[in-house]
Amino acid sequence: MTASGPLIPISPPGTRATGDRDGGRSVAARMLAVLDAFDASHRSLSLTALARRAGLPLATAHRLVAALTRWGALERDATGAYHIGLRLWEVATLSPRGVGVREAALPFMEDLYEATHENVQLAVRDGLEVVYVELISGHSAVQVRTRVGSRWPLHATGVGLVLLAYGPPRLYERVCARPLRRYTELTIQDPHRLRTALAEVRRTGIAVSDRQITMDGLSIAAPVRGPGGEVVASLSVVVPAAEGRAPGLVPAVRVAAHGISRTLAAALGQDPVAETSGR
Repeated sequence: MTASGPLIPISPPGTRATGDRDGGRSVAARMLAVLDAFDASHRSLSLTALARRAGLPLATAHRLVAALTRWGALERDATGAYHIGLRLWEVATLSPRGVGVREAALPFMEDLYEATHENVQLAVRDGLEVVYVELISGHSAVQVRTRVGSRWPLHATGVGLVLLAYGPPRLYERVCARPLRRYTELTIQDPHRLRTALAEVRRTGIAVSDRQITMDGLSIAAPVRGPGGEVVASLSVVVPAAEGRAPGLVPAVRVAAHGISRTLAAALGQDPVAETSGR
């Protein structure tokens, strides 16, 4: 980044960005639409595909993609296709909510992995979804559909149940205002059943998501708290559902999550708030 001017020239010299519009969208909105065209299923896109997915004329997409590529938000490979660039990843790592928790959590996640040799995941809440900020998996661990940066609904994952249970009072109503998506025959789809599950999470301090995303995986999750006692993230381990290991892994997950909470508190020079099952 430089102090000499905008990182991305979004409008020609002498013009106003607010007057440069296409279909009612500002230049900034169209640039974001270009970036939003990429997802887990579309990691590499041609210029034509980018324009179509962003809803832009080809000429407009060409100009915006060129600016984003010059800055490093996009990169072009030998085939001419575009993908997200390292510069954008570099900026994303500055997010304190994800990266700060991740740095505090990694040693405990590694210890939990060594103790279980199963998938260990760390997630934070963003709106009505969880975002996975770190994942450690092994060669023999049960296959999971999550990846770093992926988003999943709150109601169907162990980490999501934790973050929903300890979220703001109206979060439950917002989640249940639309249909709860079904992934397997065991996915919670009934709001009353979800309310009961959340009450159990608050009572025990642990969420168990049994075959809600895939029929072979079971997740055990615990809250990670900030210095004031607020839940800022959730830690989980995913194991094969058929092995019946969940009860034996609860203490390890709980201890690891508490260790992360203590580290976050120590980083700010504060005493961690004691864990309680009902908060």
